[in-house]
Amino acid sequence: MTKIGIIAGDGNLPLYIGKSLLDKNYDVTFLSLNNKNNKLYINCKIVSIDILSIKKIFNILNSKNIKHIIFAGSLKRPGIKDLGFDIPTLLLAKSLLLEKKGDNNLLVSLKKYFESKGFIFFNWKKYCKELFSTETNLTKIKPSKSAILNLKKAKSIYQNFKKLDVGQAVIIQNQLVLGLEAIEGTDELLKRCNEYKRKGDNGILFKFSKQNQSNLIDIPLIGLDTIKYLKKYNYDGVFLQKNKCLILDKKKIINYANDNKLFISSVELN
Repeated sequence: MTKIGIIAGDGNLPLYIGKSLLDKNYDVTFLSLNNKNNKLYINCKIVSIDILSIKKIFNILNSKNIKHIIFAGSLKRPGIKDLGFDIPTLLLAKSLLLEKKGDNNLLVSLKKYFESKGFIFFNWKKYCKELFSTETNLTKIKPSKSAILNLKKAKSIYQNFKKLDVGQAVIIQNQLVLGLEAIEGTDELLKRCNEYKRKGDNGILFKFSKQNQSNLIDIPLIGLDTIKYLKKYNYDGVFLQKNKCLILDKKKIINYANDNKLFISSVELN
């Protein structure tokens, strides 16, 4: 049986991935970076770890004979004042964490660092397809004609925006760009763009993957809070890049969208 260690940051994503793999009879251990999240992993194998000491993380993984690993969940980028002072951590800080890299490039570099130490990144995406947006229309509500026109505009913006290691979302209303996601995240983007709305259609959210984005580490996702923000700020719904975007609590999200007349659709992108 393959042993997998999930290095778990904040949020529910590590748990969803872990449960999916446990259902498929993998041996999963959660290595939690935040003790406050430990209560999420009831009846699961869990070990608290400290990102400030890479050496300790390696020791724990090796002591449990875990060679296959997954990074999941959000993590605040540490600064020099936060770092532990064992040699591996200092070397990692110098080569990776302190460089002015975008999040995706940083994660890819971090992946290479772990691989150089003999660890293998497990392609959980291949085995957890049920967590992704695979259906063309996930909801009973389908996109309106105005939503389709907004999608066309969003796709044209995507061709340029995808190349930047910035955000993973854009909001379009009346075929005009209201906002591009940056560091604030999708929910704050929805809130911010509500102030720029004009008379016309309600606008749409479009979520996508960055170009050359690692599909093992940093993956776009939506949760129930995002759908609630769509309702709160009166958007029509969301288009997701097909097979690229995670949907947490998929059944609950679809039910909420149907009850509140929001659409959730998936689209292919080149």
